[in-house]
Amino acid sequence: MLPRTLEPEVMESAQDALDYDAMDHREVNRVFVRDFLATGPEVSETLDLGTGTAQIPIELCRQSAEARVVAIDLSTEMLLVAKANVEVASLRDRILLDCRDAKRLPYAASRFSAVISNSIIHHLPEPAPSLSEAVRVLRVGGRLFVRDLARPDSAAHVSALVEQYAAGANEHQRQLFGASLHASLNLEEIRELVAALGFAPETVQLTSDRHWTWSAFKP
Repeated sequence: MLPRTLEPEVMESAQDALDYDAMDHREVNRVFVRDFLATGPEVSETLDLGTGTAQIPIELCRQSAEARVVAIDLSTEMLLVAKANVEVASLRDRILLDCRDAKRLPYAASRFSAVISNSIIHHLPEPAPSLSEAVRVLRVGGRLFVRDLARPDSAAHVSALVEQYAAGANEHQRQLFGASLHASLNLEEIRELVAALGFAPETVQLTSDRHWTWSAFKP
């Protein structure tokens, strides 16, 4: 079993933000949004935790004419790139960017009709507070859709995934991806966390060779 190796919670440098944004996430983001929208009817207001450079809110607004997104991140450098991306996409009226800590959300309980997140959990040394906050701000009957990398069982498996999915990336981008795989939770770990919040462990499933997904409705 490969132990979890933490990486920085916040990607602070401008270079990290630019390199992350330059990586080709288009297909992963398209599939994330498609899978989220397939879980139920249109939603009125969605919270995106750890939005990074806002690629997923932009894709969500492209796929859903009804989408309105509050997109948060703790990295000011990521949000600077996100602001530029939102401007280029002409989505300022539908995507609100906010510098916030997912562990201590300022929003009222039951505000959002959906909470989504792609790849924030592996950045958190202790993910439980952020998951709890996601549930708190979600209205009853609202949708949770959280996806992240699943930690492989060996360093060799990490290297193979980096070679497969970051073959054309620069060295810094490859290092970022490898570090993220090492920092991720495995299926058993994330299932334990959602069970502690009162959700069935089976609401978390492996959904690719490198991702798990938690998809559930708030009871």
